Amino acid sequence: MRKKVAVITGGAKGIGAATVRLFSARGYAVAINYRSSESAAEKLAEELIHGGGQAVTVCADLSEMRGAEKLHSAVIDAFGGADVLVNNAGSCEYGLLSDFSEADIRRSVGDDLLSAIFATKAFYDDFAFSGKGSIVNVSSVWGLRGACMESVYSAAKAGVIAFTRSMAKELAPSGVRVNAVAPGVIATDMLSRFTSDELDEIYSAIPLGRAGTPDDIARVIYFLASDASSYITGQTFEVGGGYTGA
Repeated sequence: MRKKVAVITGGAKGIGAATVRLFSARGYAVAINYRSSESAAEKLAEELIHGGGQAVTVCADLSEMRGAEKLHSAVIDAFGGADVLVNNAGSCEYGLLSDFSEADIRRSVGDDLLSAIFATKAFYDDFAFSGKGSIVNVSSVWGLRGACMESVYSAAKAGVIAFTRSMAKELAPSGVRVNAVAPGVIATDMLSRFTSDELDEIYSAIPLGRAGTPDDIARVIYFLASDASSYITGQTFEVGGGYTGA
């Protein structure tokens, strides 16, 4: 009997890496997708394998359908299928919309929305015909409220939430659940553009008074993928320390 398999896109660093480690610790074989973070992905896989886990790395640009198909083929070759798909891959374009080029906008939509759509499409038949499984999409609190200076990112992440609801309805008859997580301010590389004073101002608006950790998000992702959430689908779980601002 094969292990359950979790595919985590954008799995080399941050929330993705924390999610990879948690699923591996819970007995899953894991596929770690990355686009440019090869060293981090390979190091993470070696760590898990050294600890007795099963892991493969897959370099694929999921903003294109051919990248998603490459990921799917690699997972089938390595493990024979997938039980969980975590659509975490993304990036963040920061600045005034008037300063964005068309290429900037297309890149943001590709990374933050199309990547989830393409990856889900690539694995769609596997999930639908198996009659089980869970897909967890990583959106953002800005997908719920919108953020100044992150307009395209916010729009793309709002699209992820709508996509989640649609897929939940579409795949429910097949026994497949689809949910989303909307992280707030999380201590990842995305915060590196802020000064310490700016970060203090951001944290002051969070009732819990701190940034979240990648592990905070990974635990919610795992819950939504597990049988503990077997009657939950089409939902977006906001994980932001109580932040309600705009």
